[in-house]
Amino acid sequence: MPLTDTTAPGPDDPTDKAGETISVLLPLPVAGPYDYKVPSGMTLQPGDFVHAPLGSREMTGVVWGPAAGDVDEKKLRPVTDRIDTRPLPEELRRFVDWVAAYTLSAPGAVLRMALRSPDALAPPKLVTAYLATTPPEGLRMTPARTRVLDVLRDGPPLTSRDLASEAGVTQGVIKGLADAGALERVELAPPPAFTAPDISRPGMALSDDQAQAATALCHDVEANSFSVTLLDGVTGSGKTEVYFEAVATALVAGRQVLVLLPEIALTPQWLDRFERRFGVAPAVWHSDLGQVRRRKTWRAVADGEARVVVGARSALFLPFPELGLVVVDEEHESAFKQEDGVAYHGRDMAVVRARIADCSIIVASATPSLETRVNVERGRYKAIALPERFGLSALPTIETIDMRDGDLRADRFLSEPLVKALTANIADGEQALLFLNRRGYAPLTLCRTCGHRFACPSCSAWLTEHRFRKRLQCHHCGYEVPIPTNCPSCDNADTLVACGPGVERIAEEVKALLPDARLEIMTSDTMRGPEAAQRLVRSVEDQEIDILIGTQMVAKGHHFPNLTLVGIVDADLGLAGGDLRAAERTYQVLQQVSGRAGRAERPGRVLIQTFQPDHPVMKALATGDRDGFMALETDARRAGAWPPFGRLAAIIVSSRDPRVADDLARALARCAPDGPGVRVLGPAPAPLSLLRGQHRRRLLLKAGLDQQIQGLVRAWISKIKVPSSARVRVDIDPYSFL
Repeated sequence: MPLTDTTAPGPDDPTDKAGETISVLLPLPVAGPYDYKVPSGMTLQPGDFVHAPLGSREMTGVVWGPAAGDVDEKKLRPVTDRIDTRPLPEELRRFVDWVAAYTLSAPGAVLRMALRSPDALAPPKLVTAYLATTPPEGLRMTPARTRVLDVLRDGPPLTSRDLASEAGVTQGVIKGLADAGALERVELAPPPAFTAPDISRPGMALSDDQAQAATALCHDVEANSFSVTLLDGVTGSGKTEVYFEAVATALVAGRQVLVLLPEIALTPQWLDRFERRFGVAPAVWHSDLGQVRRRKTWRAVADGEARVVVGARSALFLPFPELGLVVVDEEHESAFKQEDGVAYHGRDMAVVRARIADCSIIVASATPSLETRVNVERGRYKAIALPERFGLSALPTIETIDMRDGDLRADRFLSEPLVKALTANIADGEQALLFLNRRGYAPLTLCRTCGHRFACPSCSAWLTEHRFRKRLQCHHCGYEVPIPTNCPSCDNADTLVACGPGVERIAEEVKALLPDARLEIMTSDTMRGPEAAQRLVRSVEDQEIDILIGTQMVAKGHHFPNLTLVGIVDADLGLAGGDLRAAERTYQVLQQVSGRAGRAERPGRVLIQTFQPDHPVMKALATGDRDGFMALETDARRAGAWPPFGRLAAIIVSSRDPRVADDLARALARCAPDGPGVRVLGPAPAPLSLLRGQHRRRLLLKAGLDQQIQGLVRAWISKIKVPSSARVRVDIDPYSFL
């Protein structure tokens, strides 16, 4: 299918003619839809859900259009039946085809992301309720029974739970009345899973800049056409409240809204803000949802009952019938990029989703990605700036601490200026945040006698020590073992040493220096799901914690009014390696974590420990020259024709046998595309050359913007026969180079 072909079959196509043939897309990683017969007496339209046989199995699929006709009709099997539910919306079918074509993925693999809750296709279970009837003669009427009948008299039917609550009786009393014939059981449709937001509630008072921004965003929503707007506001400028006005405008127009957040840990405070603004909680969609909630949410979206959905990138594949606004908050976040399975970037695909729905999309950030900034410069996106914090709060002062000048002990990682600032902060009754983007206690454990290093047997990575859990763990595949007492190589006891700091080691150091301080660690290891994150956020807000120590999780979206000091323990950590976006990402995360300081009336202060105070990232943070730094990054990318001034595609070869991986990678290199503006780098071992037991080799295709990179890659890979013991994965527009 051409990349821009987003059409779907119409009502006059053969798919609505009984006895004809159709194509059905199944949620499997196969090349495309399969052809089937339409049984006599059955009428099917594109988007209808059907049960279709596949081998000895029966699968749920979606009617995708007319049959391809490349299989003899006599060999075709008929679909089993049509599922009586709403069809998959045309917009979502077009989106599935578009994502598959762009990412060079099997359409069925993309469809599988849209059918994460197949149980939702079944009709919702009816609810048993009760009506009062004339009590049979001789029925003994107790006060409890009388109250039940009084509640139901001239009223609507009630469920057993609601009736028991209103009458002040047990549900056993109700069952007894029903069994005796005094109550009639009736089956009702279940109540709505979500209450509609109250659009009559007023929003918070906005500043002049905020009001102007909100008016512009609302105008775009009212235009009911595709547009992209960057909401570029410093941390604490009130971007969320501003785009809430656009959300309200979409709701007034009777449309649905999708808000994407990069991580579910961001949702607790966002949900609180939404509920204050609209009186109810929105629908939530992420990987930690249970099956029951997932089923209800999917169906509520399809029925148009869920008016606002906030979710992770996978929410893009929900079946919205009336999508009127998309918001991508923290659009710069790399967490929007999906690496496994279908490799796609949630921000970029959100723009496509909005284009297909012909609605406006807002991308919001305090540190916009270089790609988004260039799209603004090219006139593809509009931009609205919020250069000042809301209310009385001001941006924090930022200072760098040159760690080359310090005289720290080998087992210490906090400089004297930072320790003094922490001590003074606690004495003043204020809160502090220490940031280190490294989980666990130490990134490496070795034996000081023989030099043995603890490595993962399935990945080319060291095991991270988690001292609080007394485990060594691989953060790539999850492999873990207890921390041994003896070296497994030389068998010496008490010779194992931890090298380098993780957040647990920083917590240990803070506890030794400030024994009375109340500490808490916030990482993906300690925050298992949004409920745990919400509890921790509440503890910080209630000032039950003096010092919060965390990884990148603490840098995003949180508003802590009493937090006035931020200490960045190792600012240079993200600059290591040859990642294309290393400097940009480091700047973004450090700027975001700096923005947690001074969010209320109290002034904020940020101390950055670095061994490279003259690095452009550190200079830009200290001087507040974001635009100057991004201009340097832009010039460097443009000079090298790197994205967004060129195109990239990564080809990753993997196999459990390193020789198979090497042979296949070399074969790909021999038939690599060549020509003006096209260059292939590699093959070379990936930085993580062994991952989950798979040996990995990488090739990188670099092309100009005028090249149709999908066509180049498709033609390239088609020249090679991939053995069954190997796999070739394509990542268009790669973000990670591990």
